Amino acid sequence: MSAPTTGTGRTRPLVLRNRAFGTVWLGQVLTQAAVRMFQVGVSWWLVAYAVSSGRGLASGLFMAVSTLPAVTLAPVVARAIARFAHRSLLRTAAGTAGATAAALALWAGTSDLPLAAAYAATLALATCQAFFDPCLTTSVPELVDDEDIEAATGFELSTQSLASLGGALLGALIVDRAGVAGLAVGCATAYLCAAALIATARFRTAPTEAAEVAGEGAEARRTLRQVLADLPFVRKILVCFAAANLFTTAVFVVIPLYTRSSLQGGGGTVALLEASLGAGTLIGSFTGARVPGRPTVVGSLCLGTMAVVLALPGLIAERPVIAGCLAVAGWCVGVIGVRFVALFQRLVPTADKPAFFAVMQALLGATFPVASLLFGLLGDHLSAQTLCLIQAAGLVPAACALALLRESATTTDTEAAAADAPAPESRPMADAEGAR
Repeated sequence: MSAPTTGTGRTRPLVLRNRAFGTVWLGQVLTQAAVRMFQVGVSWWLVAYAVSSGRGLASGLFMAVSTLPAVTLAPVVARAIARFAHRSLLRTAAGTAGATAAALALWAGTSDLPLAAAYAATLALATCQAFFDPCLTTSVPELVDDEDIEAATGFELSTQSLASLGGALLGALIVDRAGVAGLAVGCATAYLCAAALIATARFRTAPTEAAEVAGEGAEARRTLRQVLADLPFVRKILVCFAAANLFTTAVFVVIPLYTRSSLQGGGGTVALLEASLGAGTLIGSFTGARVPGRPTVVGSLCLGTMAVVLALPGLIAERPVIAGCLAVAGWCVGVIGVRFVALFQRLVPTADKPAFFAVMQALLGATFPVASLLFGLLGDHLSAQTLCLIQAAGLVPAACALALLRESATTTDTEAAAADAPAPESRPMADAEGAR
C-alpha cells in the first residue's frame, strides 16, 4: 500500500510516496473547494443580489441549513461508515453532490432561481458532505502506515484550509461574473472529478481494526453515547470547542455583512477576507505540530488570541486590519485542528472511530446553525463591527475553561499519556511542507 519506509523514500512528501493517499487527498481538495465555493458564493448572492431586506437573516439561515445534516444525521453517518466500504461511501457522496450541483446549474441557467432552490441545494450538498468528511477521517489508517498518521492528519486538515482558500476566493467572484449558474457548474465539475479519483484509489483494512473486530465482536458496534462515556477527558475537550464554535463559526455570516456595511466592498473584498482566513488556516495546519506545549494549553492560547484579533475589526474598520486579523485567526484554527485531531486519531480505539468522528463532527457543528441564525438576526439590528466584538467576548470563557481543564480521576491512562505528550516531532510535518 505504502512505499517502503526505509532509505530516502520517507523524505518524500506523503502524497507522492503513497499513491492511494495522494489520490484521495486530491479528491478531498476538490470536494472541500466545491463546498466552500458554493457556501461563500451563495451567501454573497443572497446579501448582494437576491435579498433586499433581512439580508442578515437570509444569510444566517443559509449557513444554518448548510450544517444541519452533520448534526442531525450523526447516528446514521456512524452506522454507514461502520457498515459500508469507505471508498464506496466517499465515491457515492461525491458523485451525488456532483449530480445535485449539475441539476442546480441547469435550473439557474434556464430560469430565475428561487431562494427555496438555493436552500434545498445546500441542504443536499451538506448531506453528502456530512457523510464524506468523517468517512475520510476514519479512512486515514486504511491509507497510511501508523508512523505517517501525523503527516496524513496534517495533509487532511491543510487540505481543508487549501480548499477553503481556493473555494472562498472564487465563490463571490464567480457569482459577480457568472451568477449562481456558473458557480454550480464549477462545483459540479469539482465533485464529479473527485468521485472519479476516489474510485481509482485502493483502500486497505487496518490490521488493528481487523484484530479488534475479530476479538471484540459486537463491542465494535458501540453507540455514540458509549464511545464518549469511555473518553471523559476527550468529551470535555469537545464541549469546550463546541462552545467556542458558537462564536468562531459566526465569522462566515459576519464577513459578507461586514463587507457590505462597514467596508462598502464587493465580491472582490469578500474573496480577500475569505482568502485571508483560509491562508492563515493553511499555514496553521502545516505549522501546528511544531507549536510546543500540551494540547489543552495550546488550544486555550489560540482561543485567547482569536478573541483579540476578532475584536480589532470591531474597533477599526479597515480592509488591511480585518484581513490581517482573519489570517491570524485562521492560523489559530489550523493549529488547534492539527494538534487535537492527531490526538484523537491515536486516542480513540480503531473500532470506535466511525462513531467518534461522526459524533465529533455533530457536536462541534451543533452550534453552527444556532450561531448562524443568531448572528444573522443580530446583523439586521446591530452593526457588523458590533458583531465582531460579540464574537471576541464569547471566546474568552471558552479559552479559560480549556486552560483550566485537567484530567480527572476517571481519565484513562491512555488519555492522560496522550494529553501530556509534547507536540509531534517535526519530521512528519516536514513531509507535508514539502508538498506546498
